[in-house]
Amino acid sequence: MALLLPGYGDLILLAGPCTIAALILLWRALFLRITAPAAPEPVPEPNRILIDGSNVMYWRDNTPRIETLREVIGQLRRIGFAPGVVFDANAGYLLTGKYKHDDAMAGYLGLAEDWVMVVPKGTVADRYLLTVARDVGAPIVTNDRYRDWAADYPEVKQSGRLIRGGYRDGALWFEGMDIPT
Repeated sequence: MALLLPGYGDLILLAGPCTIAALILLWRALFLRITAPAAPEPVPEPNRILIDGSNVMYWRDNTPRIETLREVIGQLRRIGFAPGVVFDANAGYLLTGKYKHDDAMAGYLGLAEDWVMVVPKGTVADRYLLTVARDVGAPIVTNDRYRDWAADYPEVKQSGRLIRGGYRDGALWFEGMDIPT
């Protein structure tokens, strides 16, 4: 067409190199089968620990308090852990009267947003928490025993995977925890 119509001759200068480039790309895709490298296996991060935020916030006087979580996070940091927190969707309502997303809850707790998760409304936080704990090889600070989830997450039955805690005579305590060295 470019040869027959006046003024379109310059299209041949573009069409030729474009056709050659397309053929090279097609050949590479078909014959070399370029694939992305396999993702590396997740490596457990040292001293990572997860907190069931919706459980732990009730530890002091059975009342939801952000201060309780801050104290637990501080104590875990002092003994060498790097904590992350997972909340039910309603945690913000319970603590502040309004929905709060990951970034707001992270700000209240003094944690990086990457290590605070508020699960989407209508979903079960336990599945998220147990999956993240499995993926990063971390124990969970909670008084929940996750019996309903033991078939899918048998690691909850292993010693040291679920760390109980609370307050006795105003002092924070943990049970079943291996202190990092």
